[in-house]
Amino acid sequence: MKFHFFTLFIVLILGSCESATTKTSVPADSSDIHKSEQAQNESELDQKRILFFGDSITAGYGIDEKQAFPAIIQQKIDSLGLPWIAVNAGLSGETSAGGLRRIDWLLREPVHILVLELGGNDGLRGVAPSDTQENLEKIIDRTREKYPDVVIILAGMQIPPNLGQDYAKAFASVYSAVARKKNAQLIPFILEGVGGVSELNLPDGIHPTPQGHSIIANTVWESLEKYIYP
Repeated sequence: MKFHFFTLFIVLILGSCESATTKTSVPADSSDIHKSEQAQNESELDQKRILFFGDSITAGYGIDEKQAFPAIIQQKIDSLGLPWIAVNAGLSGETSAGGLRRIDWLLREPVHILVLELGGNDGLRGVAPSDTQENLEKIIDRTREKYPDVVIILAGMQIPPNLGQDYAKAFASVYSAVARKKNAQLIPFILEGVGGVSELNLPDGIHPTPQGHSIIANTVWESLEKYIYP
């Protein structure tokens, strides 16, 4: 797999810097309104939430969010008639430390599956791998403290050797270490089959095109699907 290393470094660092009137039908009476609202509330209660928590890869940097892999997964879920909602909580430029700072806010709503895709920007900034590992573990711990039965899927990332081969290897090993320690499902490399493939990435050489996101969605689905069937 070939990476556009220099472009990858520059782009992900820069990623951190970045009336129509409709007619509505009115129910015949207040009882109809009540029944409609009650049915909607019951439907929402039946649905479970998948929280996709990540950086620019999850956010769909450079493309319409509807083309990002969490939205593609939602389309698949809907086509199967499954009661799940895919929530895209990606933020371009996000680090593991930034994710740790905002996880509590995201946990205000129920989370049944957490797909955690963070750390790539840590590696590009030269953050100590031990710090990244600690932050990822704390995010998982806080999620489980709030929702003990949550399923954790950890998406791994790799970085170019700009900071040396030893650092790149130490960084890559963080994800397997966290997955083992926290009993999380591991996706070894979220960009498998996409990273370094020019036609699957935007001109920056790193952020996936819609076609690239389709491949990522398939990769994530392989780890996700066994948890979402009734």
